[in-house]
Amino acid sequence: MAAKIKRGDTVEVISGRDKGKRGKVLRVIPKEGKVIVEGVNVLKRHQRPNPRMREGGIVEREAPIYASKVMLVCPSCGQRTRVGFKVLEDGNKVRYCKKCGEIIDR
Repeated sequence: MAAKIKRGDTVEVISGRDKGKRGKVLRVIPKEGKVIVEGVNVLKRHQRPNPRMREGGIVEREAPIYASKVMLVCPSCGQRTRVGFKVLEDGNKVRYCKKCGEIIDR
């Protein structure tokens, strides 16, 4: 199954505490149906000092959010949009913006 949201896409949160925030997708977790978005759903984690991290303290990090709570932002029209799929003449399957019709994958 083709993914509607991929790593590196810009998305907007459509519900919850961070509604309206936009960010870049850092990671997609397809088995859980979740994504990690930069600057969204930030948690504070109390971290002990360890060999990898010399100093302990409070570390802020992004937690996963359900993919159904985010919508893709079209790179050409700048609006949040639903995603459709087209098969081009050369046989490649690409995503396109349902609002302006532009191809998202390059």
